[in-house]
Amino acid sequence: MREADEQALIRRYRGARRDRELAVLEGFHALKHALRFGAELLEAVAVDGARLDELAAELAPDLAGSLAERAAPVPAETMAQLAPQTPRTGVLALARRPQVDAAAALADQRPAPLVLLEDPRTMGNLGACVRVAAAADAAGLLTTGPNDPWHPDALRGAAGLHFALPVASLASLSRIAVQTRQGGDQRDAAPRPLVAIDPEGADLAPAELPPRAILAFGSERYGLSEELLARADARLAIPMRAGVSSLNLATAVAAVLFARRLR
Repeated sequence: MREADEQALIRRYRGARRDRELAVLEGFHALKHALRFGAELLEAVAVDGARLDELAAELAPDLAGSLAERAAPVPAETMAQLAPQTPRTGVLALARRPQVDAAAALADQRPAPLVLLEDPRTMGNLGACVRVAAAADAAGLLTTGPNDPWHPDALRGAAGLHFALPVASLASLSRIAVQTRQGGDQRDAAPRPLVAIDPEGADLAPAELPPRAILAFGSERYGLSEELLARADARLAIPMRAGVSSLNLATAVAAVLFARRLR
């Protein structure tokens, strides 16, 4: 690879991490899931194309035989400069972020719940929540606060599963208020109940979770805001052993979603 091409590649991948229109896919699993769920792939690079096809044959037969031809070869030394943490599988890719309609996710008529993360702070943990929500077939995952839910660290934590369900940031809780109190827009025949997952709530009984609920989770340190708690239709707590003060955010999301799914 010529030096000029290498430097342009480095600038492109580093710049993509700050671009709100792009998704940075780090590693084989992120690329696999993105392609499986319809991502618009812009480019990919790999240290070893043959190894990439071997991984596909073993772990993603639906994509076998097509990945290596999508990825341009790059030296390992160049790959190490494209991202803060070099993927062990030796592949990186850029995709276009989908245009996510948060209102459409809120109006989804399936009985599946929707996850709301209020002001999440740790991007890897946020990504793990996306991964859990995708596995549990949630209607979507929405966030409030300043952090971008499509941040590269969140995408890495989600293994690219942002493309499997709507993931978007809300400017405020006002849209939630419209959907829960007034029944949403014309696509939404009934309001979504807002359920706050809060240690001061009643013990969670999975069979009693209402369909289409918005399940709201706060940060591990601060919990949910008074504003959101005041708007909640119910407060439910995950039963835990005495003396254990909290669960990791992604673990809490998994506990509630799969308690409902397996009830």
